[in-house]
Amino acid sequence: MKKKIIITLVTIIITGFAYAQTEPDYGSNPKTGHRLNTRGINMYYEVYGTGKPLLIIHGNGGSIKDFSKQIPYFSKEYKVILADSRSQGKSVDTGDSLGYEMMADDLNALLVHLQLDSCFVIGWSDGGINGLLLAMRHPEKVKKLAVTGANLWPDSTAVEPSLFHWLAGLVDSLRRVNQTPEIKNQYKLLAMMTREPNITLQQLHTIKCPTLVIGGDHDALLPRHTLLIAENIKQSYLWIIPNSGHSTPINYSKQFNENINDFFKTPYRIIEGMDRLN
Repeated sequence: MKKKIIITLVTIIITGFAYAQTEPDYGSNPKTGHRLNTRGINMYYEVYGTGKPLLIIHGNGGSIKDFSKQIPYFSKEYKVILADSRSQGKSVDTGDSLGYEMMADDLNALLVHLQLDSCFVIGWSDGGINGLLLAMRHPEKVKKLAVTGANLWPDSTAVEPSLFHWLAGLVDSLRRVNQTPEIKNQYKLLAMMTREPNITLQQLHTIKCPTLVIGGDHDALLPRHTLLIAENIKQSYLWIIPNSGHSTPINYSKQFNENINDFFKTPYRIIEGMDRLN
């Protein structure tokens, strides 16, 4: 009996170890990780699955691994492409300048490198800003766009006021301390959030692709600002998630994945006139 228990425990340990060994290490996966020298940086990216291409873009200070709940789901049907944005993750950038437009153009360069004419796009937070800019600056590259927790400009009308003032104070503190390479990079990333983006409503009008605009009802980006984004994109849907903050792809991953997948697969529907009663 004791021997049988020991064998069972060993089997469980070995099985668990084998599972751990085969589970992809998203963001540090040597089997699917690649490097692209482009636009002054060495960009790190990973590709999973086959099918129609889907680009997923992370937020400020994040990396590919932030989408561990999206990659397994979408890679069953799509060719999922994820990159560490410049100055983040494994995409090191020692330059002083940093901006959202730079990152959007980096992503365009990646799509050109991969010889992709167009793709679906998901962007979270800063990734949502990059998605909007990609659709404006390189409209031919974006087939459909889903953004969550994005903003158009950096002030307390877009960002929850106490969080915006906290961020401004943090940036000021970082500016005053000894600028090690790590602190310099962190300062560069956070300072960008206090001066960018600067997207006008007129610029939003140039987005032609169907767009799903998402936010939590208690998001760091104010719901009324999320509504403003949706109202100024011609082919848009709005999804405000109840009882949700900023981390919709994590805390509401099942609904997030399924609703976006349905949006990608279903033709955009114009709802006007009497159809609004349905």
